[in-house]
Amino acid sequence: MAEQAARGVAGDSEHTNPYRSDGKLYGFVCVVTGATQPVGKAIVAELAAHGAACIYACSTSSADPFDALVTATNANSPNTKVIPYPYTPTSEEGTLALIDDVLNAWGRLDVWTSSTGLLGSPSITNTGPADLIAAFEANAMPAFFALKYAPTAMTKTTPRGNYPNAAPKDVPYGSIVVVSSVAATYGGCWGPSFTMSSHAALGVVRAGVAVLKGTGVRINAVAAGQIDVGVDLEAAGLEELESGQFPPVALQSRETQRRVVGLERAGRPEEVGRVVGFLASGFSSYVTGAEIRVDGGASVMNPLTVPV
Repeated sequence: MAEQAARGVAGDSEHTNPYRSDGKLYGFVCVVTGATQPVGKAIVAELAAHGAACIYACSTSSADPFDALVTATNANSPNTKVIPYPYTPTSEEGTLALIDDVLNAWGRLDVWTSSTGLLGSPSITNTGPADLIAAFEANAMPAFFALKYAPTAMTKTTPRGNYPNAAPKDVPYGSIVVVSSVAATYGGCWGPSFTMSSHAALGVVRAGVAVLKGTGVRINAVAAGQIDVGVDLEAAGLEELESGQFPPVALQSRETQRRVVGLERAGRPEEVGRVVGFLASGFSSYVTGAEIRVDGGASVMNPLTVPV
């Protein structure tokens, strides 16, 4: 009993246990890809609200609206340092360079969120081999690079730093979160390349559990349904739609949403962000290899059967 009590005390220590009971991420250094897109912005805001020390807000272009993201985050979470970082998530060299920069600056890495996506064509007629390869590269390759390279950095331990929201890292741990779509679990959400490549992203998560055994690093997926990211079908051309992360909500009428979605509406980016915050924190300390659907219950409502 005394031994169990001792273990319990040690396990509750915020220094020996990576996870605090209040879900805070003090000391955590995080990477968020696709950070200037609606879902990415919500993830940055959520991790900052959890008290992360630093967030590398990654996007493919330095011309993206980083300033607005930094200003908005600092207004609500002034102790979280947000670092704008141009980064191509499909680049192996870029991934290694990002991890090197993180370790050189902070000596640790704790959370990696892969939030990228490419819808591709809704039609198989307009989908060629190059389009399929592009979909797999955009939707599954970033998760693969995160699984392959982030855990080594996440096993680094460090003393308490001299910066806001600092905390020591005494044991190896980390959390990889892959933001994908419900297209990873069934077909018909958009086009065939999106469905196939989303399945591959979920495959990275499932394969990752065995890969990460003994490292202290967890990996999970968020499978999002209809999320309102502000895409206007009237203003957007097909090419713009195909380059998006999720199918436009406007493809479903309000009547259709009420009929086929359990919560009778589309989701919001911050509702995806909150689940990512859960998977990054101690609230999910015994969760790995999971696929959490954030779809308002739509995937279990379809097809909706009305009793006679």
